[in-house]
Amino acid sequence: MRSAVIVGGMSEERDQRQSVMLAAFEGWNDACQSATNVIRHLLGRYEAREIRHISCDGYYDYQVSRPMLCRVTGRPRIIWPQTTFYEIALAPDLRIYAQLAPEPNYRWREYCRQSLHIADEFDVDRIVTLGSMYADCPHTRPLPVDVSHDLDECGRSCDCGANDGEGGYSGPVGIPTVLDDMAREQSFDTTSMWVSVPQYTGNDDCAPATLALLRRLGGEIGFDFDEGDLPSLADAWKAKASMLLRCSDQLADYVHHLEREWDRAEEARKAASADPAQAERLVREAEDFLKGL
Repeated sequence: MRSAVIVGGMSEERDQRQSVMLAAFEGWNDACQSATNVIRHLLGRYEAREIRHISCDGYYDYQVSRPMLCRVTGRPRIIWPQTTFYEIALAPDLRIYAQLAPEPNYRWREYCRQSLHIADEFDVDRIVTLGSMYADCPHTRPLPVDVSHDLDECGRSCDCGANDGEGGYSGPVGIPTVLDDMAREQSFDTTSMWVSVPQYTGNDDCAPATLALLRRLGGEIGFDFDEGDLPSLADAWKAKASMLLRCSDQLADYVHHLEREWDRAEEARKAASADPAQAERLVREAEDFLKGL
């Protein structure tokens, strides 16, 4: 347990406020930019300030995460990839820090140690990593958000959604999972949140996925976020996706199959809470249905 917080070189006794650090990384862990857009949305809706950076040197392959040329007051300037930490003002009893960066290419353990040092400096209690992944899910149903705490139920929520059949994921992981694991070892409370994005809709920003993550995050930390224009952007995204179906009978058939599968799974989940025997029957029916496709 951490007893003091360091702000601007001043040490003050820890109060009773909740202190959470969000982390989202561009790249493999960020389908349709849905996870990093949660942090960008918060930066745009609330008062925020940059508090720390991690230098890009030694962590990035510049042929993958290329520097950007921009012009400031008419002069060209090279912007290098870097990690930025923000403090976001939400409420008197809730402090939010946010880590936003491209996924580093090298030295992940050292990178995570630097990240956690900054979290410890600001006396963070809980670290929440955000991710988004492509999956077989229909855009016409609520997009799934998988949540795990302290890596104790690391199943579909870990990086790619695959499951080894025994309730745990086995396979490649990204920097969010490494950060979760190292944070847990240092006695931080950790939460991993992943939203599924329909793989047939392309790689444009997916507002429904960002909105789903934002709402689930609010439920996790007990805060009603300002959603801004996300609901209207989500409606526009869904309308565009539905237009794709009208242009392709094959795609429409595929989405209808996903809808039936989603509805059966939802029916089984509801039955499980009321009648385990009925839930088992529905699961068998769903398996028989899938085998017949």
